[in-house]
Amino acid sequence: MSEEILINVNLRETRVALLENGVLQELFIERASKRGLVGNIYKGKVVRVLPGMQAAFVEAGLQRTAFLHASDVAKLVYGEGDIEDKRIPDIRDLLHEGQEILAQVLKDPLGSKGARLTTRISFPSRYLVYMPDGEGVALSTRIEETQERERLANLMQEHLENSAGSDGGYIVRTAGEGATSDALRADMIYLNRLWGTIHDQAANAKAGDLVHEDLPL
Repeated sequence: MSEEILINVNLRETRVALLENGVLQELFIERASKRGLVGNIYKGKVVRVLPGMQAAFVEAGLQRTAFLHASDVAKLVYGEGDIEDKRIPDIRDLLHEGQEILAQVLKDPLGSKGARLTTRISFPSRYLVYMPDGEGVALSTRIEETQERERLANLMQEHLENSAGSDGGYIVRTAGEGATSDALRADMIYLNRLWGTIHDQAANAKAGDLVHEDLPL
């Protein structure tokens, strides 16, 4: 399978197309005048809890209050490379009005709808995705070779056991296939340092503050 990335940049916008065997798979457009919010992390305050919708509205300093569903609050657990499905608790057991939370934008605002948030924060490096509230190690389903999956899982588990105080969960990205032990370890160190910076900034932030801005396209 051949893969290509086509990039077009001008003063007004950046466009990136992902092709597989010459067929368009994904298209990303980012305008200079209006960058997206996806990936940004905000200190928010819960302003309304809606049990019937299993959701809450959050003031995060955006033009409209943002939407947070209970499924985007419940903690995920990893087991042997897979994410276990767990019953979603009642939103009232997870959030209450006036509560301050750290949340990341999942979807940009659209029309009259505000942004969709998640408290399950994650951010990527070259080979890994780090989830501070996650547990264990998962692997991209696109890494198909059994021997390689076992090698990566064993390396990651070894690094976790040797990293005192390193909490959270990791996903090995497709790009991690064939990555060396040192490369994986370096990514883990980078992601932990980044989370430490974000965590410290969040501790001093007020509700509505932007704590971390995702990189541009």
